Amino acid sequence: MSVTAIGVGLAALAVIGGGLGIGVATSSAVKAIAQQPEADGKIMRTLLLGAALAEATAIYGFVLGILIILMLK
Repeated sequence: MSVTAIGVGLAALAVIGGGLGIGVATSSAVKAIAQQPEADGKIMRTLLLGAALAEATAIYGFVLGILIILMLK
């Protein structure tokens, strides 16, 4: 197994983790809004911040995977 394959696999895990994180956060936000509709503004702001951080992590993993592929060829 080459180092490139290991790097790409780890980058894929980062992207999958970002997707799962956004899904869990959205699910929790929907449940919270259903329980307290009057707090929807605060919940949405927090959801957007969390989703942005999870997406940034996924993008970093993707870029790292691309760099590993290009640098170790």
